[in-house]
Amino acid sequence: MLDFIDKLPVAEAVKEITKWITNTFSFLFDPIKNQFGDFMERFAEFLVGIPPTLVIAVIAIVTFFISKKRIGLPIFSIVGLWFIYNQGLWEELMYTFALVLISSILSVIIGVPVGILMAKSKTAEVIITPILDFMQTMPAFVYLIPAVAFFGIGIVPGIFASLIFATPPTVRFTNLGIRQVSTELVEAADAFGTTGSQKLFKVELPMAKRTIMAGINQTVMLSLSMVVIASMIGAPGLGREVLSALQRAQVGAGFVAGIGIVILAIIIDRFTQNLNKK
Repeated sequence: MLDFIDKLPVAEAVKEITKWITNTFSFLFDPIKNQFGDFMERFAEFLVGIPPTLVIAVIAIVTFFISKKRIGLPIFSIVGLWFIYNQGLWEELMYTFALVLISSILSVIIGVPVGILMAKSKTAEVIITPILDFMQTMPAFVYLIPAVAFFGIGIVPGIFASLIFATPPTVRFTNLGIRQVSTELVEAADAFGTTGSQKLFKVELPMAKRTIMAGINQTVMLSLSMVVIASMIGAPGLGREVLSALQRAQVGAGFVAGIGIVILAIIIDRFTQNLNKK
């Protein structure tokens, strides 16, 4: 019925736009790919070089105090991390942790200021909200396409894809937290003659801390999930082991690597949640 309508050249247009962006901004993409990639490699190798027993002990001690001296999380961390080490996946674990850590930090650095901007400007909120909706509704695998187009394969495109996928929760929760600050507190701060920056850093951000931390928790977990998916474009870590086992139909090896990801996810989730408690 609609055969008389010509096919819109959307794919060709996107291809040409991507090609133009890649060529035009190669002066920016190439240094990021090379220098940032080298930094990530050195950072991951540094983590791998730390004795596993020392890492496990430090994490157990930190989680013990973070969880208000409860022993459940420290014991789980010790047993879980020892299991990963016992299965010969310690190096992959450190690579995964390095990718999650760096992508989460970058997401927070970008997300919190953007969330503050949305809270302070109605115009910015109207413009940014549809962008966040687009970023969150787009299937995760789609982010791998521009990542590969701009940065090739390896660690850097994995970070780039994770950054796009994981940033929206921090932006949204920061905006929400600041907007939920009591009007009376804001008016009281104005009555005392505080400047805009004083009001932001001494009243609004402290009062919105719990909401912002909830967003950061979601960002960290999304970064972990995206880092696993990014193994399809060469990102190292436990995700690569899962992908390799899937391709070779090695059920046992895939299960063990998957358990390692679950253990890391639980430790990170409980750690960030305990940071958000009073």
